Amino acid sequence: MSDLLSRRRKLPWIQQWSRPILGAIAILGMLNTGYITLSKLTNTEAVCPTGGCETVLSSPYATIFGLPLALFGFLAYTAMAAFALGPLAVKPEQNRPLRNKLENWTWLLLFAGATAMLVFSGYLMNIMFSKFVAPLGVKGLCYFCLASALFALSLFIVTLLGRAWDDIGQLLLIGVVVAIATLVTTLGIYAPLDARQPEQPGGAGQTGYAIQTTSGPAEIALAEHLKKVGAKMYGAYWCPHCYDQKQLFGKEAAAIFNYVECAPDGRNAKPDVCQKVAPQIEAQTKEPFAFPTWEVNGRFYRGTQSLEELANASGYSGPRSFQNNQ
Repeated sequence: MSDLLSRRRKLPWIQQWSRPILGAIAILGMLNTGYITLSKLTNTEAVCPTGGCETVLSSPYATIFGLPLALFGFLAYTAMAAFALGPLAVKPEQNRPLRNKLENWTWLLLFAGATAMLVFSGYLMNIMFSKFVAPLGVKGLCYFCLASALFALSLFIVTLLGRAWDDIGQLLLIGVVVAIATLVTTLGIYAPLDARQPEQPGGAGQTGYAIQTTSGPAEIALAEHLKKVGAKMYGAYWCPHCYDQKQLFGKEAAAIFNYVECAPDGRNAKPDVCQKVAPQIEAQTKEPFAFPTWEVNGRFYRGTQSLEELANASGYSGPRSFQNNQ
């Protein structure tokens, strides 16, 4: 027992406390992702100092296989907590061989898990900053997402420093294989979101899925009226609710009214306009700026609007036999 304590005292402090530290970080990650998961499953908005949390968490990038992405994060953090703290349940003075075996195996699992989470979090951070922060500025920040990325980075760093690794070459090989596998899987999962069908040939920038519905005379008349009165729809090509809005109008009418593309990589993008109008929208609606948002006669309307609602808001007096309205 004294020999064990003597050897333990010679270890750097981070190696002495690495497993409790890893367990604490993983538990914080569980609380973070668990809260997001609960808010999504109960259809409530997560409390956030900016509107970016709900904007990001309601986007298609926050859902995998029809389930909240945060749920998979919760499971990943739970596994990391089990890997970190599990071996501590075995007392070394009672069963040292089992304790050593568990520690050796779980260290490899911790490194593989931390590497995968770091790569995946890095990909998600790229999405957040390129598709949300770029058009909305600080309003596009999701603090829960930032916290999760920070936890993933911390797990990776503590895993690297928390043990005296014997075979660095093997560790590097495992890291490269896990990173490549994670990146390939991630790109495969999110590929459908980027495999967009252009709404019309030619031009640069993403346009989103092609509109499948056709426009009737009433939809076209309303779209022309909205354009005449200067109404605008703020949206992003990847936004599913924006697509639903255009589907209500139909292909022909959707090409008529004023549409402001907020995603920087979208066609005819105007992220600076969206950043400028975002504070006005939030001040008037008392809600975070989200896509789509309509500006009609000096007032803002958040979310997908029925054609009847747009007609009433804009003072439209034409035919209302909307064939695509819901």
